[in-house]
Amino acid sequence: MIDGILNINKPAGFTSHDVVAKLRGILHQKKIGHTGTLDPDATGVLPVCLGQATKLCQFLTNETKSYEAVLLLGTVTDTQDSTGNILSVQPVTCSEEELRTCAASFLGDQLQIPPMYSAIKKNGKKLYELARDGIEVEREPRPVTFYELTVSDVEMPRAHVRVTCSKGTYIRTLCHDIGQKLGCGACMEALVRTRAGRFCLEDSLTLEQISEAAEAGRLADCVMPVEEMFRHLPAATAVPEGDALLHNGNTLPEEMVQLEKPDMPDMPDMPDMPAEEVRMYDSTGQFIGIFRSTDGRWKPRQMFWRRE
Repeated sequence: MIDGILNINKPAGFTSHDVVAKLRGILHQKKIGHTGTLDPDATGVLPVCLGQATKLCQFLTNETKSYEAVLLLGTVTDTQDSTGNILSVQPVTCSEEELRTCAASFLGDQLQIPPMYSAIKKNGKKLYELARDGIEVEREPRPVTFYELTVSDVEMPRAHVRVTCSKGTYIRTLCHDIGQKLGCGACMEALVRTRAGRFCLEDSLTLEQISEAAEAGRLADCVMPVEEMFRHLPAATAVPEGDALLHNGNTLPEEMVQLEKPDMPDMPDMPDMPAEEVRMYDSTGQFIGIFRSTDGRWKPRQMFWRRE
C-alpha cells in the first residue's frame, strides 16, 4: 500500500469520486480519498490521499483555496453555471468599472446561500436530489470569506475572475450573486482551481501522468510523504527504549524524546517557542505521527505509522 498525497489535475467531465475510482484502478489499492469536491466540469487541483494519508482528509478540506473563473453576465441558470437550464437572459448594461466595483464589494467575510444543486443535506436528503425533483427549499446562509477577488480580462458579457476563499465557498454562487447585484444576472461559465492549501496547479499531475509513472516504477516521485504536510512543526525523535510505546500508540515521557527545531526556511526570524505539537519519529527515523505535549508526556494526536 502507498501512503502519501497526490496533487491531481482533475480533468473536465470527471467527478471527484471518478478520480478516486480511476486511481484505485491505476494504483491497485482501495484506501484512497479526495479532499474536497470539484464540480464535474471544473478542472484543476484536487489533492488525493493514499493509504494512511486518508487520515489527512479532515485537515486538508479546511484549507484556503484559489480559483480562476469565467463569469458570464446576463444569463441565469438553475445550477448557477452554464451547464444548467437557462432561467433568464437579460441585456448587460453595466460598465467594466461597475463590474469591478461590484466584485470588490464581496471581499472579506460574507454570508452565502448555497445553491440547490449541491451535495449539502437538508432533512437527510441532498439538495441536488430535491432540485432534480423540482423542489426548492430554504437554505441557511453560511459564513465564507473572500481573501482575494480580482476581475482581470473583461470582454462583455464575459469576465475572468481570480478568487481566493475559505472552505465551503461556491464560486458559481459568487458569480450568481454578482449578477444579481448588478441587476442583469450571471452564471459561471468555466472554473479552474489553481491552489488548495500548499498544492498548486503548476505542480499537479494528470491521471495519464500518474498511470505512466506507475507503469515505469516511478510512482514514489509523484507522492508527497505525509510528514511533509507537517513540516512547520518541530521534529521529535524517541530513544530506542521508546519505540515500542510509539508503535503501540502510547504516550511517552518527555525524557524519552529529543526535540529538534522546526524546518521553516521561509521564516528564519521566528523566535524559539515551546513545542506543543511535534512530528514524532522513532529511533530509526520512521515517521509515526503528530504528538501533543500534555502534563510532561507526549500523547498521540494522530497516528500515521502503519505496521508492515
